[in-house]
Amino acid sequence: MSSGTRVFWWGIGPPLLMAAAAFAACGIGAFDISYETVGRLWLSPLFPRMDGEVDDTVRYIALNVRLARVCLALVVGGALALAGAVYQGVLLNPLADPFTLGVSTGAAFGASVAILLGWGGVQLLAVSALPVAAFAGALGTLFLVYLLGSVEGRVYSTTLVLAGIIVSTFFSALISLLKSLNEDSVSTIVFWIMGSLSGKGWMHVTLVLPYLVFGTAAILFYSRELDLLALGDVQAQQLGVNVSRMRFSLLLAASLVTAAAVAVSGVIGFVGLVVPHWVRLALGPRHRRLLPVAFCIGALLVLAADTLARTILPEGQELPVGVVTAILGGPFFCYLMLHRKHNLQL
Repeated sequence: MSSGTRVFWWGIGPPLLMAAAAFAACGIGAFDISYETVGRLWLSPLFPRMDGEVDDTVRYIALNVRLARVCLALVVGGALALAGAVYQGVLLNPLADPFTLGVSTGAAFGASVAILLGWGGVQLLAVSALPVAAFAGALGTLFLVYLLGSVEGRVYSTTLVLAGIIVSTFFSALISLLKSLNEDSVSTIVFWIMGSLSGKGWMHVTLVLPYLVFGTAAILFYSRELDLLALGDVQAQQLGVNVSRMRFSLLLAASLVTAAAVAVSGVIGFVGLVVPHWVRLALGPRHRRLLPVAFCIGALLVLAADTLARTILPEGQELPVGVVTAILGGPFFCYLMLHRKHNLQL
């Protein structure tokens, strides 16, 4: 297969797989809904008569419960994988992911504080205060990391990573302190930290989308500069890139996308770490084609993990989706590391 043909199929294949996976996931669940009914409901905006005989309960579950959750899983997974590709490209660190700079831990801390203060059920402009607190914690963490990682007004990849580790460790300790202070909220905090899409709907999708669209547009606009940053600071400066400003802009856009995703789903690990690795092995390092495919593959991974999380246990019980992604992603990441080690030895 030629390079052009391969890129073509990688361009249309993942979006088609996303649509097929979304359709399949909408038919899976404790409440039996046939795929014929799902198809009629999906086509009803174009052909209004097709859903005329569908029961209202079936319509509500198919569209407002399952389809909304499927769309949220796709959005969250795509956002985490996209941000992971940016982090790895900007920081020149193959182990970087959306949580390297402590963004996820900051979001978890913000949500934990809201739970401790009893704000979980509070509504702010028709939006739960919990994702708002998590979003604020994530963005606050990014600026704290940038403040600590600055050296004489300049920011370097190594100092950012070290600052992220320090801040993440500090906030993890604070979360443990909050759990010890309020034992009644421990289960809620732990389940949120493990990641879950349970009980989420269209409101959460609309909460994430504006930040995802804005952040993704900025990332794709600077995809060429991201390629140049991957060459190193000196080479990028020689090619006319303002390294400090571009690094901050890309990290801000990636962290904005990550914060929005984590604010509604909790901490879902390994997606931003494994997916960019896998796509690079298949397509190469050019970000103009890597980023869209990474988004699609990340979306598929989280959708598959969430479908397993809500169906694998009996009697309607659910696993945290973060646990499922760790089980799926951990062994694959070990394989990638062993593969890289074998190539280096050769």
